[in-house]
Amino acid sequence: MLVVRESAGSIQIISRVKRKVRLAAGLDKNNRLSEQAMERGWQCLRLFSEHLQDIPRAQIRVVATATLRLAKNADTFIEKASEILGNPVKVIQGEEEARLIYQGVAHTTGGPDQRLVVDIGGGSTELVTGTGAQAQQLYSLEMGCVTWLERYFSDRTLTEDNFAQAQSAAHEVIAPVADSLKNHGWKICVGASGTVQAIQEIMIAQGMDELITLSKLKQLRQKAIQCHKLEELEIEGLTFERALVFPSGLSILIAIFEALEIDNMTLAGGALREGLVYGMLELPIEQDIRARTLRNIQRRFQVDIEQAGRVRQLAEHFYLQVAKDWDLDLRCRDLLSSACALHEIGLSIDFRKGPEHASYLISNLDLPGFTPAQKRLLSALLKNQHGPIDASTLSQQNAIPMQQAYDLCRLLRLAIIFASRRRDDTLPALRLNVSSHVLIIVLPYRWLAEHPLRAENLQQEVQWQGYVNWILDLEERNSSNY
Repeated sequence: MLVVRESAGSIQIISRVKRKVRLAAGLDKNNRLSEQAMERGWQCLRLFSEHLQDIPRAQIRVVATATLRLAKNADTFIEKASEILGNPVKVIQGEEEARLIYQGVAHTTGGPDQRLVVDIGGGSTELVTGTGAQAQQLYSLEMGCVTWLERYFSDRTLTEDNFAQAQSAAHEVIAPVADSLKNHGWKICVGASGTVQAIQEIMIAQGMDELITLSKLKQLRQKAIQCHKLEELEIEGLTFERALVFPSGLSILIAIFEALEIDNMTLAGGALREGLVYGMLELPIEQDIRARTLRNIQRRFQVDIEQAGRVRQLAEHFYLQVAKDWDLDLRCRDLLSSACALHEIGLSIDFRKGPEHASYLISNLDLPGFTPAQKRLLSALLKNQHGPIDASTLSQQNAIPMQQAYDLCRLLRLAIIFASRRRDDTLPALRLNVSSHVLIIVLPYRWLAEHPLRAENLQQEVQWQGYVNWILDLEERNSSNY
């Protein structure tokens, strides 16, 4: 259950309650729900019903998905569920579920417009391609982590054979739509399922970067097989409540990666619930979700937008000079620009510990368009925007390789120093040269003597960076050699 309110063109979560009912596990071979499964569902809805009493009925949507599409006695469950909630329960068809999932992703997830969205549910898997706000191919496949658990892991053993059967069956389900999906030309793949969330949590716990790849999935499969029994499944970062359906969800995801030739996948910021909510509010989908998020946070914390722009302009100028030597890609540029936009939000709390406050706020704010790993990187960059450098916080993030995080930190710090006068007409004409990871700042002749405060800050910066073995040199050259 998700309860939200609209705030500045986005949604603000007021309450979220989640209970695992696993209704699909109650389907027998004739697709009839057992009394025990239905009672689990009704009990969950009784819990939810108290909160719904305070919300106007016109502002409530209750939907049911794959299991109640399949169940022959679904009417029995739905009639009592509607009575408990005091609201009608609508069973949505597979394509509608896929469309809503895509809308939820489009409203909350940044990156290229052309995307493939994957959502592995308990009883179905949705595969959707689209461009921007428009879903183009909608497929709802009859396979899910609960149904695959009952079919291929019912003996609770984890073996090569179990996984092979589950993956082979998933391949057969995907095969009729695989060519059509591959021909769409999507540029980013986004996962919106509990399985993808669980994998992301495992990767974070084990210090991997955030990109899910086939090789990482196969490594997790081998770790699962080594545990032999479902009840003994222990993988660092995997929660107890997710463990039961993890192998079945993993086998489906591996098959999807193989069948659709997916290079990598990231975690979506929202899915079905968010799609429903944004549809109720009739909010437009912005092309650049991250830009909307940054604007909202700047307004909320009264950030000096002009100063943020000066720092961003300098940082991007520096990026263009060193990107090739330091192997920084466009993703690094976007994240550096985002850090510049947010670097002063800590001032809204207190100047003395501005970087720490900024880091804390970014760690705990909802940032639509940014993945959890990207939030950790931004938090680490803002914590290290000036003063002594805590390289460990940068090395613990997993959005980009550690060396790239170090390099972005260096550029951000320098941009803040050079923009410290808060005036456009005092920004120097300067150049950055790179020799390996020795960074040389080339300044106009006598600039340091004419700007003693910034010169002092730069000399201190040389020391701060030197303490973590980042070599920084200052040079002055006359105009003929500059």
